[in-house]
Amino acid sequence: MRGAPAVPRIATAAFVALLVAVPLIAPPFWVTLGNYIGLYSIVALGLVLLTGVAGQTSFGQAAFVGLGAYTSAWVTTQAPVSPWLALPMALALTAVVALALGFITLRMKGHYLPLATIAWGIALYLTFGNLDWLGGHTGIGGIPPLSIGGFSLRNERHYYALIWVVALATLWASRNLLDSRPGRALRAMKGGLEMAEAFGVNGARLKIVAFVYAALLACLSGWLYAHLQRFVNPTPFGINQGIEYLFMAVIGGAASVWGAVVGAALITILKEVLQDVLPSLLGRSGNFEIVVFGVLMIVLLQFARDGVWPWLARLAPARRARAVPAAAPLPSRAADPSRDVAILTVHRARKTFGGLVAVDDLSFEIRTGEILGLIGPNGAGKSTTFGLISGALRLSGGDIAFRGQSLQSLTPYEIARLGIGRTFQHVRLLPHMSVLDNVALGAYLRGSAGVLRAALRLDRAEEARTRAVAARAIERAGLAAHTFDEARSLPLGTQRIVEVARALAADPVLLLLDEPAAGLRFLEKKALADLLRGLRSEGMTILLVEHDMEFVMGLTDRLVVMDFGEKLAEGRPDDVRQDPAVLEAYLGGV
Repeated sequence: MRGAPAVPRIATAAFVALLVAVPLIAPPFWVTLGNYIGLYSIVALGLVLLTGVAGQTSFGQAAFVGLGAYTSAWVTTQAPVSPWLALPMALALTAVVALALGFITLRMKGHYLPLATIAWGIALYLTFGNLDWLGGHTGIGGIPPLSIGGFSLRNERHYYALIWVVALATLWASRNLLDSRPGRALRAMKGGLEMAEAFGVNGARLKIVAFVYAALLACLSGWLYAHLQRFVNPTPFGINQGIEYLFMAVIGGAASVWGAVVGAALITILKEVLQDVLPSLLGRSGNFEIVVFGVLMIVLLQFARDGVWPWLARLAPARRARAVPAAAPLPSRAADPSRDVAILTVHRARKTFGGLVAVDDLSFEIRTGEILGLIGPNGAGKSTTFGLISGALRLSGGDIAFRGQSLQSLTPYEIARLGIGRTFQHVRLLPHMSVLDNVALGAYLRGSAGVLRAALRLDRAEEARTRAVAARAIERAGLAAHTFDEARSLPLGTQRIVEVARALAADPVLLLLDEPAAGLRFLEKKALADLLRGLRSEGMTILLVEHDMEFVMGLTDRLVVMDFGEKLAEGRPDDVRQDPAVLEAYLGGV
């Protein structure tokens, strides 16, 4: 880990030493328990990425475990196929099923998504139990053991090392993934689809990627389980086990890869202990541990909502911040040499919400290298206009063109790829991420590393360049002292400047700023104005929505005044300031 203090390294070494010691000195019961903790950790790790990071709740992961187990079991018992060859076959089948289910399921929002995962989880479970060629509810036996170099793994201790090597490898790969270009995009999904897509993230595609990644990890765990047990039936792959996997991720810490291990260990050990202790305390047998788990979940959500691992991590000394090393710049957009040419044209744009007309036949244009102010009283339609330009809202009529290309049929991430960057009226940062990582998200389109490169840590050169670009944007915005601070620790005004720095990291041609000076003090506003003038001098075009009239009048080249969704006036600041209609509608009258 970069910049990790000595204590976490010692803790990591102690954890590895414990893993090595268990098969050597522990009784068979604890070796078996260790095997199951490793298998469960792999599945819970997928849920950390899918649910904790990407914000997509799934109760159906046990079905993917079953898919991996049954595929390998059937193939290796029906044909002379090596279990190692059965693994890619199981992964391929799981990927196909996950893609099909993901395209259907991940379109749903709110409570419909988890309900859908319960539905297909139950469907796959019933499929395993009702197909005669899969052994029905009796299952499939006689599954061959795994062999490595001619050595057959035939007992719990033999499998222990393999399971934990695989578990640690998936932890390493997932941690690499989260510390990368696609990892930041995954985290951004939890902050809202509009924010992520404003920087070129294809949100729908990324949800599918996370879903398939989690399914493949579950499949891998199922493959190991089948050859460890050498027998499979539908029981371990039902919806109850799917709920338990989600419990593991949430209790351990759904936003941390190590939370998967902590949650799997806590649930597995606690379940075994409670199964022995509760019957003796209550004088009767039954699944009372489920009741205890429910109570513990309520307590945890009340007092440690982020899970156990973040609470443990706080006991360790804070990481030492390290300077961002210098690196070559990422590719930049070619500057437009033409000046005073319309770069964005809004022609009779109209937006209605039912019977409410928010934008009514609005027309104006922005010329290359100018700062245009869009002003008007509250409810005038300024933010709606921003939404129409960025693609967050669809036009009800008219057209908006950027560099001659209509934006009407484009998605927000496609519009971002044309070179339009933006900030938001209400700050949308990822609160638990550092300022550096928040700003690095803005450079998403300037990189190319995908999930596989990131997971295998083959993206480090590009990642260094991305972080260097982000650091330069932060420094230019005057926030170098806050580079490694968590975004949530900053005052609101400073967070707005972080949003400006994030937009700059995208290297936009047209920059949309929605009330960037709100909450800033006088000197901060002055610094922001100087920054925007510098950007203008470099050829960047800026569309600015702002309520601070002194800030707007001293900065913009032209103004467009809106009122009740219509254009009230347009012209130079001095001319608009003296317009009687503007004075009456916006500045309080003559």
